[in-house]
Amino acid sequence: MDWAIIQHAIPLLFQGLIATVKISFLAVILGTLLGVVLGLVALGRNRPLRWAVLAYVDFIRGTPLLIQIFLVYFALPVIGISLPEFWAGVIALGLNAAGFIAEIVRATVGSIERGQNEAAKSIGMTHWQTLTFILLPQALRPFVPPLTNELITLVKGSALLSVISVYELTRAGQAIISVHFVPFEIFLLIALYYYALISALAWLSRYAERRLPVW
Repeated sequence: MDWAIIQHAIPLLFQGLIATVKISFLAVILGTLLGVVLGLVALGRNRPLRWAVLAYVDFIRGTPLLIQIFLVYFALPVIGISLPEFWAGVIALGLNAAGFIAEIVRATVGSIERGQNEAAKSIGMTHWQTLTFILLPQALRPFVPPLTNELITLVKGSALLSVISVYELTRAGQAIISVHFVPFEIFLLIALYYYALISALAWLSRYAERRLPVW
């Protein structure tokens, strides 16, 4: 164990960790907003839109994240949309998360007692008002654990962005290894950084779940 290299690598890997946090934060915001909209559309009454959302979710769930990253980074320039590595990574992760979050929203909101739909209709509420003001608030608490799992998956998936040269935690480690040839020490440090980050996310999720009201 080369402690001098470890001491040198810790601040460099921390910079990569900060980049990973930024990418993951932006991607989860994009993925959550888009996923909630898609999930509510999947619960709507417009059949073509429901089929379109289903097709999108099936594509996301049925293809590897790495291929989706390549499609965003390498295929979009073919149609005139060229993105920097950072934003290509954010968008690829966000679009991937949106597919899974849409299914989470559809399942959690759809599991709320159907009798509440009938009660809302009886007082003149529209379908979208029922979703927004009755069903969605009740789905928040059961929504948090699967959302946390998706966020954890997203953070770990961000390591794949190193293949398109995004400077995040894994890429920072690869750069150090290419110079000092100490893969064991560096990959162990990378694993510890990821473990600390994901443990913090899990703790925040449990805290948020306890604070949410029980409907």
